Amino acid sequence: MKAKPKGPEQDDLFRARLVEIIDMRHELVKLAALIDWEFFECEWAGFFPSEAGRPATPSRLVAGLLYLQHAYQLSDAAVIARWVENPYYQHFCGEVFFQHRPPIDPSSLTRWRNRIGEEGVEWLLTKTIEAGRASWAVDDQSLERVSVDTTVMEKNIAYPTDARLYERARQKLVALAREAGVELRQSYARLAPRLVRQVGRYAHARQFKRMRKALRTLKGYTGRVMRDLRRHLSGIPAGPLREEICDALVLTGRLLDQKPKDKNKIYSLHEPEVDCISKGKARVRYEFGTKVSVAATIAEGFIVGTRSMPGNPYDGHTLADALDQVEVLTDIRPALAVVDRGYRGHGVTRTRVLISGMRKGITPMLAKLLRRRSAIEAEIGHMKTDGRLTRCPLKGTAGDAIFAVLCACGHNIRKILAHLRAILALFIAAMLSAFGQHPEGQLAPEAA
Repeated sequence: MKAKPKGPEQDDLFRARLVEIIDMRHELVKLAALIDWEFFECEWAGFFPSEAGRPATPSRLVAGLLYLQHAYQLSDAAVIARWVENPYYQHFCGEVFFQHRPPIDPSSLTRWRNRIGEEGVEWLLTKTIEAGRASWAVDDQSLERVSVDTTVMEKNIAYPTDARLYERARQKLVALAREAGVELRQSYARLAPRLVRQVGRYAHARQFKRMRKALRTLKGYTGRVMRDLRRHLSGIPAGPLREEICDALVLTGRLLDQKPKDKNKIYSLHEPEVDCISKGKARVRYEFGTKVSVAATIAEGFIVGTRSMPGNPYDGHTLADALDQVEVLTDIRPALAVVDRGYRGHGVTRTRVLISGMRKGITPMLAKLLRRRSAIEAEIGHMKTDGRLTRCPLKGTAGDAIFAVLCACGHNIRKILAHLRAILALFIAAMLSAFGQHPEGQLAPEAA
């Protein structure tokens, strides 16, 4: 059931309103006035088609928590805990009086993300762009000139090794067999963990021949458990447990059959969609996650489009989708896009694309814009260090798509807050300068 609209709060004799406690010049207060919160109530109402049940959490509360979470690099539990302590967070989320209890359980944010999906969080990004335009943090003309690049958003998984994957697959199959009441011939619960530790010791001692022999033995243990459980599959009644066992058997079969040079390999059993991506970095040769396309304005570095690209596609094949998303979110088709050499062969015709190293037809103005291409690298770095783009904790490809857009929202929120702080600092400096000097320009006696 969709959320019910909140009526105006009456005055309380024993409680003061938040607007009487907080500093109304604070950047979060200014930002809250720039965002159209009623838009979320209208657009997100379609995600709650049922007319029965408990009313949903207010849309402004959820939208505000998602903004704050990614603006200040907080987890679900941390943003709820800080919301209880911070009156500015509560005002930003639409509260009138100070609240001493958490508004929702942290798990509610997970259910909200699953319900609204990528489409719902893109509305969040759209409203940050509109707030940036309203606060003059980004110019309307800047939206026509964007810089596009890709990065890797790593998944929250352990570094994949054959020994660990074989052992995790064996443990999962044994647990499912025990849950289904299947008695296996042998579970290798004692031998397999010991062998995993031995593989690590052999690798550390550079005894690779012994290491490979131990890996073959460990792989055999997992294969025996898989075949034993498969033989008992006909005796398991149909239902969710049987489907889970079938999925685990298929996944384990893929794991045991894959070769070192194969494509679409399994690097994590609970995240089988993870890609192994090499971006040519000296410090990190391989990264395990998904590719993310980022589009930012050339002048301000304001994020106007972010989308996950599962399957590690070629960068040039992602440019058309990235520019289409920018047009959808901003209602402005970029007239110019600046990219690196990895986008050669992009095939985009509706937007002029400048590639690093171009010489033909480059005017001094275009050359200046082309030199600004590398500025997006710094913006991506801020999204990873100041935001949460470094590692995605959400599950599946849908979680990657949602998390990438939310990281862009947090980056834009930080940009707007910094812009509002700068405006306030200039205003205070102007006021001090006006009251601290005589009209002739000399210091007043009190100031002297």
